[in-house]
Amino acid sequence: MITELEFQNFKAWRDTGQVRLAPITALFGSNSSGKTSLLQVLLLLKQTAESSDRAQVLNLGDDRSLVELGTFQELLFAHELSRALSVRFAWRLPAALSVDDPAQKKGVLFESESIRFRTEIAWQGNGDQGSGRAAVKSMAYGFAGTEFGMRPVASGKKYELFETAESFDFVRSVGRPWELPPPAKCYGFPDQVRAYYQNAGFLSDFELAFEQLFSGISYLGPLRDYPKRQYSWVGGRPADMGRRGEKVVDALLASREAGVTFSLGRGHKRQTLEERVAAWLQELGLIHSFEVRSITKGGKLFQVWVKRHARAAEVLITDVGFGVSQILPVLTLCYYAPEGSTLLLEQPEIHLHPRVQAGLADVFVDAMKTRRIQIILESHSEHLLKRLQRRVAEETLDADQAALYFCATDAGESKLTPLALDIFGNISNWPEDFFGDELGEIAAMSQAVFKRQEKSRR
Repeated sequence: MITELEFQNFKAWRDTGQVRLAPITALFGSNSSGKTSLLQVLLLLKQTAESSDRAQVLNLGDDRSLVELGTFQELLFAHELSRALSVRFAWRLPAALSVDDPAQKKGVLFESESIRFRTEIAWQGNGDQGSGRAAVKSMAYGFAGTEFGMRPVASGKKYELFETAESFDFVRSVGRPWELPPPAKCYGFPDQVRAYYQNAGFLSDFELAFEQLFSGISYLGPLRDYPKRQYSWVGGRPADMGRRGEKVVDALLASREAGVTFSLGRGHKRQTLEERVAAWLQELGLIHSFEVRSITKGGKLFQVWVKRHARAAEVLITDVGFGVSQILPVLTLCYYAPEGSTLLLEQPEIHLHPRVQAGLADVFVDAMKTRRIQIILESHSEHLLKRLQRRVAEETLDADQAALYFCATDAGESKLTPLALDIFGNISNWPEDFFGDELGEIAAMSQAVFKRQEKSRR
């Protein structure tokens, strides 16, 4: 689970400051206030980690990527190439990582359950976007109170390995001391590090932990596919729902074929993924039941059939309210993603009735508790927020299990305000006009009613 995030000079953010990320982190604010950029930084690192090009410092994406950021200059704050993009974050490992001491049998040099990472990337050239490249100014992993990283030497083209441990030094292999090439991507140590140093093999563990973290991140965007009258599935197992939720039926069928079931606690029958999703759809009052059914036995074409009420006839998902198809990828992802995953959700409440928006908060709380899923979302839903507050007051959700933020812009610069949530669910620093001016609307309406009544008496 990602526990902290901080970055400078990314899009409208000059500096986010240190942002605490909780099992459920919700970002609220007006349009174009920078909420989505907080998710895009993580998506940028994810697609960089998954890129096959180790020489590419950042994979800025294209129209097939999770996020497309244009050029390096375009992603920088104020588009100034003199600035450097800086990213720092920390995460908790699934299990403690130990670094063995090669000099002592069964000895342990370092051990920790968490890792910190920082990188700084700047434009290397004459200031013209067309003549130069983005290069790593520094990169380091923080582990057990020690940093291990790389930084340029005086020339700026070659790099050196460094560490801050008091009782550990990297030991060079016998031979001529060569300078090191740049880091691989923005987070990896080049292969030469392991060849030049006798005791640097453990650095691969940090890179692997980085890549495992980002392979466990799934993203669902705000624009989701329209429902279809039929779906094709040839047996693949998707990693997630796709950016637009287009793989949701594939995921349901893959889970069915694999025989995956979920425990609901002692004394309760285990549920399949389809049953779990159907139970939530019923709980949220959207439909009574649904089933993914093959059109022909053994065929590759499937249809999604639903019942709106217990006594209603079955209809295709295309023939019920649009909200069902929009929430289906959200529900499915919460229970399809591997345990311990991190989900990035943009406007999960889109096209949903206010009562369903509130119920969505309960879905997130359940996924967090039963499957250790971390959810980072950006939303415009007052109803979702109020349900989270209510669950804190009812002690269903601990106050420290939720991190709530308000994004706003000031003179073209995004600012982040942590919302002070107490153990009773109250927010003590509620921003002015957070969800519009409700009192102002009521006062204006009352004044209009009074004027009309006065006019009718004349």
